[in-house]
Amino acid sequence: MKPRSKSRIRTLAVAFAGACAFLSLYATQPLLPTLERLFQAGKTAVSLTVTASTLGVALAAPLIGLVADRFGRKRVIVASGSLLAAATLLNCTAHSLTTLVIWRFLQGVFTPGVFVATVAYVQEEWREGGGGSAMAAYVTGTVLGGFIGRMTAGLIVAHWGWQWVFVTLGGLGCVGALSIQGLLPKEQNFTHHRQTIVTGLAAHMSNRQLLATYAAGFCVLFSLLSTFTYITFYLAAPPFRLGPAALGCLFFVYLVGAVITPPSGRGVDRFGHRTVFAVAMGVSMGGVLLTLVPSLIAVTIGLALCCSGVFVAQAAANGYIGLAAHGNKALAVGLYVTFYYLGGSAGAELPGLLWRFGGWPACVALIVTVQAVTIVVARIGWTRTGRPLQADFLPVHS
Repeated sequence: MKPRSKSRIRTLAVAFAGACAFLSLYATQPLLPTLERLFQAGKTAVSLTVTASTLGVALAAPLIGLVADRFGRKRVIVASGSLLAAATLLNCTAHSLTTLVIWRFLQGVFTPGVFVATVAYVQEEWREGGGGSAMAAYVTGTVLGGFIGRMTAGLIVAHWGWQWVFVTLGGLGCVGALSIQGLLPKEQNFTHHRQTIVTGLAAHMSNRQLLATYAAGFCVLFSLLSTFTYITFYLAAPPFRLGPAALGCLFFVYLVGAVITPPSGRGVDRFGHRTVFAVAMGVSMGGVLLTLVPSLIAVTIGLALCCSGVFVAQAAANGYIGLAAHGNKALAVGLYVTFYYLGGSAGAELPGLLWRFGGWPACVALIVTVQAVTIVVARIGWTRTGRPLQADFLPVHS
């Protein structure tokens, strides 16, 4: 097989791994109004089905980073994908909100094994250049996976029981794990690391650039989950009154991000992570503000801008980790994932407290403030010293 064909298959496999990882992680978002009625619970309570999975990711990610640094990338990706599919199927056995939250937490625990190892794989296997484009392909895969999971959930629950959502997504996860095993080439540039978690944590947590990246990641997912969790309650109420199927289809806006993110990788390779990150988050802020316009068209456009900006910012932040980390890259990615999903957990819960006092406008005020802080953190913390920042300006490799 020609080198270019091999590179394309490798990039496709990375994008596919990203999609499989995110099929079910946020699948309950379009179901929240339905779960609120079925379990007779409040908005904050049913939002725990989102928070539990993101919290599971945050807690497991550093340990998964150590496992991937010791045993290799592909092995961890395939094993984690298989366990994630099994955990997804367990959700359909839940008979109470508490049990559902527990199974959602278990899903979160198995999820980072797929994408932590995949991000580390990209950073190591694209040493010849073009890593920004490869990372953008991965993020595009996560976008498509998240979209398919949410849309599938909304459409299924509109016609059948909510349990069938997890039967379907679990089945797709099983197919995904088998496909990754067949498509993803074995890593060639992996080096075994046997540092203890204490030694690795000490090294990464004393790295100023990584700390700034972790803080930025916290804010990035905080803003995304805040927006797409509580917008469902806003759109389910008057004057919009959208049902589960319509709320699921709302995530078609993710496809805009899937189209925009790959070219953004070229922008990262050419203009640098800081510039692309700042522009992307600025676009996202504008989109969130646009959702305040009382028009479904305006809200849809605003959500498209919001998620597209976040996806591009996430691609820039993921790529920066490899430049800032000195060894134990999977652990560095794992720590990033921990902060990222702690931000997501906070984003799925904290706006619920503001909702009681100011509804959606109060949530928007919080989200925009966090996004503005994110831009400042990245601009200050992502310096051009202490690491090979020439990589920010590498030409795009075909």
